[in-house]
Amino acid sequence: IMLHGGLLCLLGKEVKGTVGQACQICGDTVGVSATGDVFVACNECAFPVCRPCYEYERKDGVKCCPQCKTRYKRLKGSPRVPGDEEEEDVDDLDNEFNYKQGNGKGPEWQGEDIDLSSSSRHEPHHRIPRLTSGQQMSGEIPDASPDRHSIRSPTSSYVDPSVPVPVRIVDPSKDLNSYGLNSVDWKERVESWRVKQDKNMMQVTSKYPDARGGGGDMEGTGSNGEDMQMVDDARLPLSRIVPIPANQLNLYRIVIILRLIILCFFFQYRVSHPVRDAYGLWLVSVICEIWFALSWLLDQFPKWYPINRETYLDRLALRYDREGEPSQLCPIDIFVSTVDPLKEPPLITANTVLSILAVDYPVDKVSCYVSDDGSAMLTFESLSETAEFARKWVPFCKKHNIEPRAPEFYFQQKIDYLKDKIQPSFVKERRAMKREYEEFKIRINALVAKAQKVPEEGWTMADGTAWPGNNPRDHPGMIQVFLGHSGGLDTDGNELPRLVYVSREKRPGFQHHKKAGAMNALIRVSAVLTNGAYLLNVDCDHYFNSSKALREAMCFMMDPALGRKTCYVQFPQRFDGIDLHDRYANRNIVFFDINMKGLDGIQGPMYVGTGCCFNRQALYGYDPVLTEADLEPNIVVKSCCGGRKKKSKSYMDNKNRMMKRTESSAPIFNMEDIEEGIEGYEDERSMLMSQKRLEKRFGQSPIFTASTFMTQGGIPPSTNPASLLKEAIHVISCGYEDKTEWGKEIGWIYGSVTEDILTGFKMHARGWISIYCMPPRPCFKGSAPINLSDRLNQVLRWALGSVEILFSRHCPIWYNYGGRLKLLERVAYINTIVYPLTSLPLIAYCVLPAICLLTNKFIIPEISNYAGMFFILMFASIFATGILELRWSGVGIEDWWRNEQFWVIGGTSAHLFAVFQGLLKVLAGIDTNFTVTSKANDEDGDFAELYVFKWTSLLIPPTTVLVINLVGMVAGISYAINSGYQSWGPLFGKLFFSIWVILHLYPFLKGLMGKQNRTPTIVIVWSILLASIFSLLWVKIDPFISDTQKAVAMGQCGVNC
Repeated sequence: IMLHGGLLCLLGKEVKGTVGQACQICGDTVGVSATGDVFVACNECAFPVCRPCYEYERKDGVKCCPQCKTRYKRLKGSPRVPGDEEEEDVDDLDNEFNYKQGNGKGPEWQGEDIDLSSSSRHEPHHRIPRLTSGQQMSGEIPDASPDRHSIRSPTSSYVDPSVPVPVRIVDPSKDLNSYGLNSVDWKERVESWRVKQDKNMMQVTSKYPDARGGGGDMEGTGSNGEDMQMVDDARLPLSRIVPIPANQLNLYRIVIILRLIILCFFFQYRVSHPVRDAYGLWLVSVICEIWFALSWLLDQFPKWYPINRETYLDRLALRYDREGEPSQLCPIDIFVSTVDPLKEPPLITANTVLSILAVDYPVDKVSCYVSDDGSAMLTFESLSETAEFARKWVPFCKKHNIEPRAPEFYFQQKIDYLKDKIQPSFVKERRAMKREYEEFKIRINALVAKAQKVPEEGWTMADGTAWPGNNPRDHPGMIQVFLGHSGGLDTDGNELPRLVYVSREKRPGFQHHKKAGAMNALIRVSAVLTNGAYLLNVDCDHYFNSSKALREAMCFMMDPALGRKTCYVQFPQRFDGIDLHDRYANRNIVFFDINMKGLDGIQGPMYVGTGCCFNRQALYGYDPVLTEADLEPNIVVKSCCGGRKKKSKSYMDNKNRMMKRTESSAPIFNMEDIEEGIEGYEDERSMLMSQKRLEKRFGQSPIFTASTFMTQGGIPPSTNPASLLKEAIHVISCGYEDKTEWGKEIGWIYGSVTEDILTGFKMHARGWISIYCMPPRPCFKGSAPINLSDRLNQVLRWALGSVEILFSRHCPIWYNYGGRLKLLERVAYINTIVYPLTSLPLIAYCVLPAICLLTNKFIIPEISNYAGMFFILMFASIFATGILELRWSGVGIEDWWRNEQFWVIGGTSAHLFAVFQGLLKVLAGIDTNFTVTSKANDEDGDFAELYVFKWTSLLIPPTTVLVINLVGMVAGISYAINSGYQSWGPLFGKLFFSIWVILHLYPFLKGLMGKQNRTPTIVIVWSILLASIFSLLWVKIDPFISDTQKAVAMGQCGVNC
């Protein structure tokens, strides 16, 4: 007995005849063929199989006879499947169908087993099987019933024929029923497939009854062909890879290789030609340049395989969300995280929540969870107001199909809002809705003003009781369902998505792990209440700019080929409210449009903390469903070790482990079994784990543990709705994660302030892939700090997280080399955690030009024409690489230049502080925070925040670098004027490097000056003081003059001194 991709194959069972025989797969009669004879699927052994099972095996199964293992040949009236063209003696190839000429207009179709798709005959390699079974899943909490004690999560009965499926050998001595033969589950799957085929056929023939006669146009021309094309589209892929044009990508790769060769010659010259009279400067410069070269390699090679992707939302709707039928789209839980409503305005959070509630997705499959990690009553009350306003806003959005569905940003749009609007009532309703929103804003602003002054006795609720979260560091867990399936209706009487407020318990003495801990609490709460198959998290200031965002993600997550091994779909971050020239590179276009596209061609983009849709099973620490091709060693290993060598034991163990994950059947979960030791599970994972292992992994919650095995989401029907909220409170308690794997192997990973990098890295290390989805209309938009000090502090936090990962056990340099992380993906992660270290050589290299000008020395000796050629080629290759990147990515030159400038600004400030702060935290346990204090500002108008100055110590290092280079330029020019024309030639080389530094720091200089070119006194004082101290020390040491020269100089006096 062999199980292969969910289809059953039987060995050694002899069948002598088929007359009157029942199908050995589904139990129905075998039936007759189109000619009236007994239907024989296999001409070799005549194993009794009915026509539907034969078609099912050929399309979605192993394509072989269950008894003799002979490949099924294509019979008369049977559609083509991939592989038919490889057969040498295919039956009746010339007469694929029995045609009768009717009126000369087209073929007359005979028999019931026909292929509705014209592309299945002409394009066999692009077929993707139709969804053959499925159940409607929703986030609704079902009513408990005594006769429903277990749940079977629906398994996908379609298998991509182009993807090889691993084989698991099963004990042939066991009863066949234990493997599904004649079982209810197997019959339901076959019957579901048969009904689906008949239903699609009936839909077409009912519309065009002449299709079976002779009058229909079944070849794709005319109205009949259009309907057949619609049926065809439901089988096509939900997305596709759009490759970069070869002429652009190949030239780009050639330039990278040439740049690497030129770099080798450049270093050969630099190392072999030291500067004797400035050896120290030369040595420092060479060390810095070598580090820059290594950093370039780490950043460049992960961009070797850039790709674009395209989704097909119409195909998704045809397959899973047909009009007039129950939607089969998977349920999704959406997380919104917030902490301090005074720093994160409640109005912004409200707009994010409103855009979620109005999303274009079945309302019973959307649940929004808002995490209030500051337990603020202001957040609670503003969310209550938001729920009430949503009853009016959501139907307005869906009726008029407006974008975006965040009211603040919709009404701010300076566009023709009447474009494409055809309903006469739109203008009147829009004005009324705008007035409603302005009243809503006033109510929210009143709550904010009230929250500015906290009463001495703390906040009290409307019923007079004290607010449980008055002490944000010591309060119980709180959950409030504002909108749901019971009473959550809009003004038109339609159902609204679920809206849940969550504030986890906090007690002194417990480690709460900031945002990562709050997200893990939301995972558990959502699993208990709704258990959506997928999760999507956004920051409170990132609203849904496109109502189709969830459908975009589902084009990958619900794809038969990609969904089983995709851990998350990451969307790019786009921002509102940024100045036109993006002075401080807030948009981060180079990273999102170049680096992330490059990673998408390897193993997938990194998780960036927001705008990401997760597979819940990946967050639970499970391995992906991989094929044998996915389990093969990396191409680097294969090329080094050879392809015919015996596979290692570790590889075989890993393969076997993945096979078990791949072929796990639909599990049955009984709540009593969980409490008694999970003795009745049929799922292989649960049979391998004891009760204690489950508790150690997931915590002591039987309901939550049961939900982790339900791959398609949903709530176990045996649960009591009244107990769900009580269980939800339990899973967000302080001690729930103690002695479990939460934050270590499950959920968001702890250990760094940038938990997003760690979480994505752990998933990729287990073999999951991620997808980068960048549709034409940005799915999410947020706000970014356009103020210089705020921007530097943001970059400081990111860099500090990278340094923490660098010194942790999860460092990509040494972590998990036996896993499934691809080599270039590891290189990208290494670059992500080591880039703050570049600040040390960068700040030294930025000071070198000023030192050269002050001392009249240079880091490069006098070069010949031959050596000068390599310098010219070096700079040419740098510019060529950048230009070609801009060409295939579509990034503008201004965005690229802003990125280069802020790389120097951040490297000389925030990254430098992050390195020292990280070392203090890791080595000495000292956690130093650099706080920002605001300075009064009287400027009003657009981008007023851009000109606000906030003092922070991060401003000192780059300001010092600027002052030193300006002083050096003045000193160098003065020396050249005094020395004559012969000294101007060497001066230009030194001035070039100093100007290069000042140009890169120019946005920083503008930020210091402010709108009216006013530089704060404290910055000037600190910078001049440091520059003076540095210059005096340099003059005192004077390292470039020998002791003999000093003695001679000291002894000279008189007129000729």
